[in-house]
Amino acid sequence: MRIISGKYKGKRLTAPKKLPVRPTTDIAKEGLFNILRNQYNFSSISVLDLFTGTGNISYEFISRGTKDITVVDSHYACLGYIKSIAKELDCPIETIKSDVYNYLEKVKHPVDIIFADPPYDFSIDQFNKIPELVFKNELLNDGGILIIEHSKHTSLEESINFSNSRKYGGSVFSFFKK
Repeated sequence: MRIISGKYKGKRLTAPKKLPVRPTTDIAKEGLFNILRNQYNFSSISVLDLFTGTGNISYEFISRGTKDITVVDSHYACLGYIKSIAKELDCPIETIKSDVYNYLEKVKHPVDIIFADPPYDFSIDQFNKIPELVFKNELLNDGGILIIEHSKHTSLEESINFSNSRKYGGSVFSFFKK
């Protein structure tokens, strides 16, 4: 895994092999951030990274100047790894160990970007629950966006507030807006 742009461009990060993760590919990350850089000033936004795994996407935001990042995962070792990288990069990342759905029910402050990378084998109901909770609980600021990464074999086009999707190899980013 490597950081593809910004302050830490080219930095390689090696996650422990025992983590239950599937990091987003460099090609997919590059495509995603090309889309986002035309819509957001990274240094002035807040980001919520759900099912964060290794924190791969959060490091890209940090490298581009984002200072307000919260990551949520239920796996203790994933959060431990993220804390060690945050310390190495000398950047603040708020880590929260929680079931993502429970967190979305309880959190009260909205953010600009919510990125969710749940397991690809989730059922359509499990995927749909993410935008349902985000929009029901008003977790996006005005102009905010929810992005869900999923397999090309899953379609979220019928989900609440679906806007569009972009495919990169076997991965798809589905975008949701108010």
